[in-house]
Amino acid sequence: MLRHAIAFALLAASAAAAEGLEVQPVAPGIWAIEGPAEQRNPSNLGNNATFGLIETGAGAVLVDPGGSRAGAKALHEVVRGLTDQPVAYVIDTGGQDHRWLGNGYWKDQGATVIASAAAVEDQAARGSMQLTMLSALIGEALAGTEPVQADVTFEAAYTLELGGRVIEIRHPGGAHTPGDSFAWVPDAKTVFTGDIVYVGRVLGVMEFSDTAAWLDSFAAIEALDPAHLVPGHGPATTLAQARAETRDYLLNLREKVGAHLEAGGDIIGVVEVDQSGFAHLAQFDALARRNAQAAFQQMEWE
Repeated sequence: MLRHAIAFALLAASAAAAEGLEVQPVAPGIWAIEGPAEQRNPSNLGNNATFGLIETGAGAVLVDPGGSRAGAKALHEVVRGLTDQPVAYVIDTGGQDHRWLGNGYWKDQGATVIASAAAVEDQAARGSMQLTMLSALIGEALAGTEPVQADVTFEAAYTLELGGRVIEIRHPGGAHTPGDSFAWVPDAKTVFTGDIVYVGRVLGVMEFSDTAAWLDSFAAIEALDPAHLVPGHGPATTLAQARAETRDYLLNLREKVGAHLEAGGDIIGVVEVDQSGFAHLAQFDALARRNAQAAFQQMEWE
């Protein structure tokens, strides 16, 4: 009886820890793990993004570690339900908090962390601010989270061969953050895009984003012609949806902001440029006007 009670308690704890993380099978041995589309909070542990898992014969590869130590532990509970393989490698796809602040947990489990050099530089520059932000947003759930960076870094490309599977990690240039990368699994024609692709919601253009380079990074993904695409935010999807909701949004934003600049418009008036074709996307009201101003500030110096 006691053994059964302990087992039940452990299962209940695991379910609670993984609450809000939705598993989506993508291809054999490949899953998307989607966090809730909401602000970071004590319930989601900073895991408000989409992560990925790749199973091989010699260990598993996790795409992005979680947004806090507790968030990484919650991801681990999900991973244990999908594969018996230990996580041997973690890929940080960028510099946002949910792309790297769970690293310390995974390194303690014996995993090797891989990231672009540009991502590591961005993480070092913004890590203190991210931890301050998370302290306010997730509170005590941040306990134990430390800014731990990658073991292996690369400039433009890195090939990981593990258990008969090849994973090509590429940093084509900046996008949402300066170090954004994607991971391509050729045998499954699956790409994990990190923050280069958002679906189901409006993407965020920040002061450290580069909208022109973002389109180039998207084109590098497009050239792969993936059958399956796991975005940085939103459910597993198709290249067609990624084009419609990320590429086309950026193209429209740059076109409309560029025309506003050419007409002598200022940063106050740029919030009125027409983005109505994307009003159906979540967070449109919260982000569209801010995105226009951020794009304006970048493009006036191009």
